[in-house]
Amino acid sequence: MSAYQPLDFEKPILELEEKIQKLQDDLGSQNIDLSPELAAMTEKLQKTKDEIYDNLSAWDRVKIARHVQRPFMLDYMEEIADDFTELHGDRMFGDDNAMPGGFATIGGVKCVVIGHQKGRDTKENLLRNFGSAHPEGYRKALRLMKMAEKFNLPFVAFIDTPGAFPGIGAEERNISEAIARNLRDMMNLKVPVVAVVLGEGGSGGALGIGIADRLLMMENSYYSVISPEGCAAILYKHRKHAEKAAAAMKMSAPDLQGLGVIDGVVGEPRGGAHRNPAQACESLKTTLVNEIQELQKLPVEQLLEERYQKYRKFGVWEQA
Repeated sequence: MSAYQPLDFEKPILELEEKIQKLQDDLGSQNIDLSPELAAMTEKLQKTKDEIYDNLSAWDRVKIARHVQRPFMLDYMEEIADDFTELHGDRMFGDDNAMPGGFATIGGVKCVVIGHQKGRDTKENLLRNFGSAHPEGYRKALRLMKMAEKFNLPFVAFIDTPGAFPGIGAEERNISEAIARNLRDMMNLKVPVVAVVLGEGGSGGALGIGIADRLLMMENSYYSVISPEGCAAILYKHRKHAEKAAAAMKMSAPDLQGLGVIDGVVGEPRGGAHRNPAQACESLKTTLVNEIQELQKLPVEQLLEERYQKYRKFGVWEQA
């Protein structure tokens, strides 16, 4: 992977890291004792990291969620899956490279997986359609869900999309129907369903594979009915107010867990999953395996009833 690309709020950290590196280089080339200066600079670096990462705003987390070096669905599969066999096509129109899926074994647990996949450069983004799936992507997801049910395997969905593709072709092939059918049929799947928001969880594109017994979010992901920019354009009449919109929508993992919209938060390394992908993968793998094994203990009738009651409670307020 290329050199780390800092976000705007991380620049003070990068500057200190560069100064520390220069001091370390000077230690080997000069006969001057620079260890006191190095210790002071290292302490300052830690305090700066604490100050920045302990006070991330919703907009900061959106930036981290969109970081081009952040692990994507297939990056995670390469690390957490003992094996992964990709399946293609929706058996109606074609295949959708924005939503790969297939059979996998994660921590010894056999399951069926689906997820959004983005690209890191222009060529890959064109192949993956920037992580925005077409109707055939959602129909492929449904085909794999039914396959999971047929073979009594848990179903795992990895969400990472700015939204479903809004192009003319997608509308002609009825993307709204494809997403709506997934919402209906996922409610009735007779196997455990776990969904994880890896980065962006935007609009119906995220929800189309997001009905689950356990909905989890990576610590620095977001999950929302609309992007901050889209919300700002509607409510505040300009995209420049995206930071204000992100805070108002309560779209970050800590906020959504507090509201009861999600079931858990998967911890990330300091600064985001892209800072230490191996640690992020291990954290996700452990959480996934634990959640699946707990759900597999439940009888099918209880699993379906708890899933139903979970979604019935959304939007309900109780006043003492």
